[in-house]
Amino acid sequence: MSFNSKYHIDVDFEVPKKLQWYYAPAFFGFWLVLYLSLVNTQMNHMPQPLTRSDEASHPGAFIAQRAEDTLIELTRIGPRVVGSMANEEAAVEFLRAEVAKIEAEMSDRLEIDVDVQQASGAYMHWEMVNMYQGIQNVVVKLSEKNSTNENFLLINSHYDSVPGSPGAGDDGSMVVTMLEVMRVIAKSDEPLAHPIVFLFNGAEENPLQASHAFITQHKWAKNCKALINLDSAGSGGREILFQSGPNHPWLMKYYRNVPHPFANTLAEELFQAGYIPSDTDFRIFRDFGGVPGLDMAYIFNGYVYHTKYDRINAFPRASFQHTGDNVLSLARSLANAPEVDDTAAHSEGHNIFYDFLGWFMIFYTETTSIIVNVVVTLLALLGIGISLYFMCVRSGCSWKGVLLRFSITVAIQFISLVLAVGLALLVAVFMDGVDRSMSWFTSSWTIFGLYLAPIIFGLSILPALYLEKTKRDPLGLGFRIQLFMHSHCICLIVIMLTLTGLSIRSAYLIMLCVLFDIVALIVNLVTKWHRKAYLFAIAVTVCQILPFVYFTYLCTVALATLLPMQGRSGSSTNPDMVIAVLVWVFSLMFAGFIAPIIMFFRKTRTIVLCFLGITILFIIIAVTNAGFPYKEKTSPQRYSLIHAHRRLHNADGSTRIDESGLYIYPQDRRFEIARDDIDAIGEAHKVSDFCDEEMFCGMPLYNHRWNKARQYSLWIETSEQPEIPTEYPMLVLQDSSELESPTQRRFNFTLAGPSHMGIFINVKNDARILNWSFNDTLIREQAEPPYMVYFSYGLDDSPLEFTIDVEKTTSMFDTPTLEIGIGGHWVTQDITAIEKLSSYISRFPSYAYIQGWVGTYETWYF
Repeated sequence: MSFNSKYHIDVDFEVPKKLQWYYAPAFFGFWLVLYLSLVNTQMNHMPQPLTRSDEASHPGAFIAQRAEDTLIELTRIGPRVVGSMANEEAAVEFLRAEVAKIEAEMSDRLEIDVDVQQASGAYMHWEMVNMYQGIQNVVVKLSEKNSTNENFLLINSHYDSVPGSPGAGDDGSMVVTMLEVMRVIAKSDEPLAHPIVFLFNGAEENPLQASHAFITQHKWAKNCKALINLDSAGSGGREILFQSGPNHPWLMKYYRNVPHPFANTLAEELFQAGYIPSDTDFRIFRDFGGVPGLDMAYIFNGYVYHTKYDRINAFPRASFQHTGDNVLSLARSLANAPEVDDTAAHSEGHNIFYDFLGWFMIFYTETTSIIVNVVVTLLALLGIGISLYFMCVRSGCSWKGVLLRFSITVAIQFISLVLAVGLALLVAVFMDGVDRSMSWFTSSWTIFGLYLAPIIFGLSILPALYLEKTKRDPLGLGFRIQLFMHSHCICLIVIMLTLTGLSIRSAYLIMLCVLFDIVALIVNLVTKWHRKAYLFAIAVTVCQILPFVYFTYLCTVALATLLPMQGRSGSSTNPDMVIAVLVWVFSLMFAGFIAPIIMFFRKTRTIVLCFLGITILFIIIAVTNAGFPYKEKTSPQRYSLIHAHRRLHNADGSTRIDESGLYIYPQDRRFEIARDDIDAIGEAHKVSDFCDEEMFCGMPLYNHRWNKARQYSLWIETSEQPEIPTEYPMLVLQDSSELESPTQRRFNFTLAGPSHMGIFINVKNDARILNWSFNDTLIREQAEPPYMVYFSYGLDDSPLEFTIDVEKTTSMFDTPTLEIGIGGHWVTQDITAIEKLSSYISRFPSYAYIQGWVGTYETWYF
C-alpha cells in the first residue's frame, strides 16, 4: 500500500471492509436490550414491603403495611385544607391519637413531649407577602429520659392538602412514614444521643406557612441543628434526595449508608434554579433558621399530584418500604451523629453527589470536583495527542495532514451538535405551531421518535457524508472514525470546563463521559487495538456500557419527573422545547461516542436516514388522535376555576362593575384543546385585557402564580351569581389619624372573611406608602405598587387588624389615597355540594381535572 506522503512506512494497520448493513439492527438492538433489561428494570425495582406478620421476625424494621393502614385512616378525613375542620380539628386529633399509641408502647428509657403550636406571622414569598393567623403544628419530641443534650434532629412533613385532594401522596405518605419511624425508634433500646423533633406541620400548601411559624417562633426551633425534610411532587415510586446542606457535606456521609440511595446533584441544581414548579419547607428552614439538612420527595406519577386522584389506591405499598427504610436509617444515624453538636464547625462547602442505579452512592466536595475535572481534561488531551501521533506514524500522513483532518472533524462534530439540537427544536416548534404539543404527556414512548431520532440523525448525517466523500483518504476509516470520537471529546471538554468555571456542579456528568472515553482510548493504545478498527470499536462499545446505562437511567428519571410537571408549568413556554433540550443534553452523553460506530456499517447514509424517517412517522402519529395527550384519572389536563362575583367601586362609593363570572386558569400549554367546551359556557376574555384598567386586573387572583399566568387566563361573564356560603369579606376603615405632618396619615382597617383571602393595595394621587403592619420587605425595598398580600387563618378566625401609613406629596387627603381590593376564596368547601359550580365544571371535557371553588372580589377607594 502506498500513500501520497513524504514518508514511506511499512505498517501492519488493518484497512477494514465495512460490515454489512443488516448488522446495524443488531447493534441498535444491543443497546435497547441493555436499556430494557437493566435500566428499566432497576427503575422499577422496589424492596419487598413488610407486613404486620413480618414484625416478629424483623424487630426494629419499618413495617410498610402499618404505614399504609395509617394512611388509609388519614385520607378518610378527606381534603385537609387550612381553615377547614378536617385540617384544624380532625387531622390534629388523628395525629395526637397516633402519637398516644406510640407513647403507650415505647421503651421505658425514652419519653415523648407533644406540643400543638398555634401561631401567626408573615414573610415574603417571592413577590407577595405571605401572612397567616392561627395556623397549627403538631410537634413531638422523642428523647432519652433526663437527656441534657440541647441539639436536636428535626424531621418534617405536612398533613394539610390542596383544595379537593385527599393528599395521599402529598404529603400524607410522608406523615405516616414519620409516624412509623417514630414508633420503631420509640420501641427500640438503641441510643438516642440527640432528641428527635417530629414536626407535623399543618400549613405547607398555603404555601410554607407552618414551617415558618415553627422555625421562627417555636420553643424547640433554636435547638434544631439538622433536618430531614419529607415532601412529595408525585405519588409513589422512589423518593429522591434533591437538596443537601447547603455547605454541609458531612450529611452525605450518613445518607451514603441508607439501604436504597437515590440522589443527584443535577436534581438539586435544577430545583434551585427554578425549573421545577414547586417549593418545599426546606427553603424556610434554611433561610429563616439556618438549619442544614436533606430534602427528599416523591417525584414519580406526578400526574395525580394536587388532584382528587391523589388517593391511597395510587400509592404502592413498596414505596412506603423504600422511603421508610431510608428515613429510619437516616434518623438513627443523624440522631447519634457527633456533627449535630456543632454543625457550624463542619460547614465546608458544596457536595457533588449521585447514586448509580440505586446500588450505591458517590459523593465528594466541590473542590475535589474541580480538581478531578481538570485532571480528566489533561488526561484526555494527552490521550488524544498520543492517538494523533500514532495516526501520523501508522498512516504515513504528516502531522500537518492529521491535524488538518482533526480540525475538520472537530468543526463537523460541533456543527452536528448544533444541527441535532436544531432539528429537535424544529420538531418542538412545529408540534406547537400545529397545536399538537405535549403529545408525549401520556404516551412517553413517542419521545423516542419525536426527539431522540432527529438528534441521532443530526449527530450522524454530516460525519456519514464526510466519510463517504473521503473514503479514498490515506487516513484509514478506523482512524477517521476515531477522529470523530476525539472531536466529540473536545466538545465535551469545552462544555465541562465552561460549567466548572460557572460553578455548576453538574459538570461531573460531562466529566464521566470524558473519563470513560479516555479509558477506552487508553485500552486501545496499550493493546494496539487502535490500529484494528473492529477491535477498537469493540473496546469503545464495552467501555460505553456503564456510561450508557448511567446516563439513560438519569434521562429516564428526568423525563419521569418533568413530563407530568409540564401539565402544571403554565402556558407561557412551549414544553416540547424543554423536552427537546433535555433529550439532546443526555444524548450527547449516552450516544455521542456510540453514534460514530454506525459508520462501520455499509449503507451508512441509508441507516442514518432511517432515523429521519422514524421522526416523520412519529410526527404523523403525534398529530393524529393517537397523540392525544390526556387520559381521565391517570393523566388529566388541569384547570383552576373560580365562580366569582366581583364588585368594583368608584371613589364616590358608586359601583362601576358588578358582575359574576368564571375565572379559568389553564395550567398547561394545550388549553385551546378545550376551547369549544369553554366557549359553550360564554364569551371568554383574556384576563390580561383588564390589567391596564384595573389593579391586578380587577380579578380575585389566588396567589402570585395566578398573577404571572394572567396572559393565558380567561374570564367568562355569567348570569348566575356564585353560591357564596358565608358573608362577603368585610373591610372596615376604623379610623385614620395624622402622623408627623398633615401630609402623612395612618389608616386603620379590620378585615373579616373566609379562611383564604387576597389583599391588594395600590396608591393614588401621588401618594406613597411609608409603612404598614404587614411584613415590611416590599416597603423597605421600595418595590413598585400595587402589592399583593396572601392571608389565611386556621383556628383563629378573628378579624385581621392592619394599618397603612401613607404620605402625599402634591395634594392633601381630600382625594383618594388608597385603593384596596379584597379577594375571598372559599377553598374549604366540597364543590360537589355547590350546584352551580358543579354545573360549570361538568361542561369541561371528561379528561380535564378542575380544581374549583367560589370566590368574590371587591375594591374600594380610601
